[in-house]
Amino acid sequence: MPAVKPGGTGIAAEAGAGAEAGTPGGGWLRVHPASPFVRGWFALAAIAFFVGRDTFERMLRGGPLIDQDIAGRAPWLLLGGGAVLLLAVLGYILGWYFTRYQVAEGYVRVNSGFLFKQQRQARLDRVQAIDIVQPLLARIFGLAELKFEVADAGASAVRLAYLRIGEARALRATILARASGVAADPDHPEAVVAEAPEHAVLSVPPPRLMGSLLLSEQSFFVVLGGAVSVVLSAVTENRSFYFYLIPAALGLVAAYWSSFNKGYNFTAAISPDGIRLRYGLLDTQAQTLPPGRIQALRVSQPPLWRIFGWYRIQVNVAGYGAAGNNGENSARTTLLPVGTFAEVLTMLSLVLPDPGTTDPVRVFTAGVNGLAPASGSASASGAAPANDGGFVTTPRRARLLAPLGWRRNGYSATDTALLIRSGRWWRHLVLVPHQRTQSMALEQGPLARRFGVVDLVLHTTAGPVAPRLIQAGLEEGRALLEAQSARARAARRRQTSEHWLEQVRPPVAAPAPAVEAEPREEPSNKEGPHHG
Repeated sequence: MPAVKPGGTGIAAEAGAGAEAGTPGGGWLRVHPASPFVRGWFALAAIAFFVGRDTFERMLRGGPLIDQDIAGRAPWLLLGGGAVLLLAVLGYILGWYFTRYQVAEGYVRVNSGFLFKQQRQARLDRVQAIDIVQPLLARIFGLAELKFEVADAGASAVRLAYLRIGEARALRATILARASGVAADPDHPEAVVAEAPEHAVLSVPPPRLMGSLLLSEQSFFVVLGGAVSVVLSAVTENRSFYFYLIPAALGLVAAYWSSFNKGYNFTAAISPDGIRLRYGLLDTQAQTLPPGRIQALRVSQPPLWRIFGWYRIQVNVAGYGAAGNNGENSARTTLLPVGTFAEVLTMLSLVLPDPGTTDPVRVFTAGVNGLAPASGSASASGAAPANDGGFVTTPRRARLLAPLGWRRNGYSATDTALLIRSGRWWRHLVLVPHQRTQSMALEQGPLARRFGVVDLVLHTTAGPVAPRLIQAGLEEGRALLEAQSARARAARRRQTSEHWLEQVRPPVAAPAPAVEAEPREEPSNKEGPHHG
């Protein structure tokens, strides 16, 4: 069997025996013939509805199938409806015929369009993530859609809909291997790569997912609104306040269903080509997030989740864009919908294989749950209490600006990432790898000038995570701006390749003049490394 050689990466992937037909070999290929009908079934259903609605209603009333008033026009109506249906089907067929894709010369290309032609392409070494999406109808026919995300912070760069599920997996494996830097065998440059093995990391039980929804922020505000409505109704003797709860309850049910449908059967695994996430009840999705492509990460904990010690992890990935109110993007930017603290540490170890500190558990624990002692918080000198993971918090002089959060708001820097924590009730920990810092800015309002504090804003790609250090001391903020700029420049100089298998390898440090500690073992690419 032709093998794909690692080319210095230390990973060998063999071409699978009996590879699926239609996998890329450098030539132009077409998607599955049923693709336009799976994608456009709603339009066909709408045509059928408008054509047959009156007939169906008369049949339910027991009347004649054809109204006598339009009996003379029935042939023309049927002819017109048939012509519209024929044009729609012909459009689907032409759309399928003129849609072709190719994986060659370091690019994935898609040509489409009959009257208005379009060609989209993405460089393999710029691919940020690859998703396999299966809507319910596509699952019935064994088809799947491939989405290739690049650093455009917007819509998917390339979408292939639809392929057989086996072909989609084989194509994804081949593209991930090429994008990661695995060199093809010179004797067989077009060999198909077998899907890389994976190691299961965690899964979210459905009862925990449902419990997290019931204890979510939405539930809190709906219950609060219901209590206010009851009080107002009792005080004013006006029962109309109850009607305001109806749209809120309907919206809550819809939000519950969307979150449950997206988060159901959530599983995470690690493989040589990245972090694999699978989830979905009716519409299933399989994501592959290459290591080193995550721009920023946030661990958050709503107040009611503290009862069970649950947390949520969201990420910024170039190409996914801001989550906003888009349910699909919100699910795609969620690295862990609800999990324990041990699972949070596990996912952090996958995102940041080299934490840049000798005691990552203590640092991350202080970032997620830590609270600086009132007598040991950062002072004007910028000193950090040793028992708080090295976090420098808001100076005591500015405690009036955040009476509850000033001991939480702070930062700590490791050799590989900047950690920013905030919030006393809604806890947050934001982690930004140094090489992903695009730009920074210091912001200071009139009250902040009065108390001698400043906010530091880090700019990354669009997404749900907005890194912002709140109310740092003025001198500490200026020093951090200079130090973080130097760290980012040094990290980007070490990143000499777009291939992520090379990016996730920890850099070899120069020997120190002092006695060196025992070197750490290099993380394996086959199984996710774990901190501590």
